[in-house]
Amino acid sequence: MGKPDVLVIFPARPKAMAQLEAAYTLHRLDEATDRGAFLAEFGPRCTAIVTNGHANLTRADLEYLPNLKIVACSSAGFENIDDQALREKGIPLTNSSDALYDDVADIALLLTLACRRELVHAHDYVRSGDWGEKGMYPLLSSVKGKRAGIVGLGTIGSAIARRLEPLRVELGYTSRSRKPVDYAFHETVTGLATWADILIVVVPGGPDTEGMINAQVLEALGPQGTLVNVARGSVVDETALIDALKTGKLGSAGLDVYLNEPNPNPALTSLPNVTLYPHHASGTVETRDAMAQTVVDNLAAFFAGEPLLTPVYALPDSTE
Repeated sequence: MGKPDVLVIFPARPKAMAQLEAAYTLHRLDEATDRGAFLAEFGPRCTAIVTNGHANLTRADLEYLPNLKIVACSSAGFENIDDQALREKGIPLTNSSDALYDDVADIALLLTLACRRELVHAHDYVRSGDWGEKGMYPLLSSVKGKRAGIVGLGTIGSAIARRLEPLRVELGYTSRSRKPVDYAFHETVTGLATWADILIVVVPGGPDTEGMINAQVLEALGPQGTLVNVARGSVVDETALIDALKTGKLGSAGLDVYLNEPNPNPALTSLPNVTLYPHHASGTVETRDAMAQTVVDNLAAFFAGEPLLTPVYALPDSTE
């Protein structure tokens, strides 16, 4: 029996790609000059897809893939993949959340502390010589004793909470369902924002969460509040965020993600009360390699008839 045919929409890391090349016949849509022609020629052969959440996989694309059996995604988010169409066709989808939660949680903590203790401004204060000329940097407010709310207490959100606990903050969250934790549960995002001093957003992107952090939420968080977003840029109403930061309705923001990447709105990035990171929360060699390895391992499990390691959803009557 020949190697299974696999469509590559977005390539994995080099180590993972070498393993995929050894095990499968790869069809490199990512290198094709005519997407439609390539799919028409090679799509019917392919039983699996290798991709990530930033590359499109549409319902129309699936028409070229009548024999598709699995989609393996090397990122946590998959908002550009039509997962509803996959579900309807009974095609499993896997992602890499379990491989990246530690690094993403680290950056959420970094952005929280950098915002609350004004790391960037304090750094510039020393570098510019202002410390010597103007004296002590203005006093700030301690993180200890503040209330930190997490929007989305899944794998990553829980890892963030564990990092915040030693800071002696009070923790709260909102999620689709209550979790077996001692943190304060809030039914709505606005309710959580009203309660919190720091609001950390870590929900999936896509239409269900688009604009979730809106003007009402930002105003509820308030002029002393801090928003940290390590989710997706689409989750925050960016126009409302810019207005809230400009007018003082919101105190500060720490952002790893933006609505328009890699060219975020200068009206946002030029604001003095924003700490910026270039959508790089999972950006370590170790984590990116581990994320890519989930693709290899999920495909290997699937073709061996074994349970998938990181399925996004359960399928009816599925053995995975």
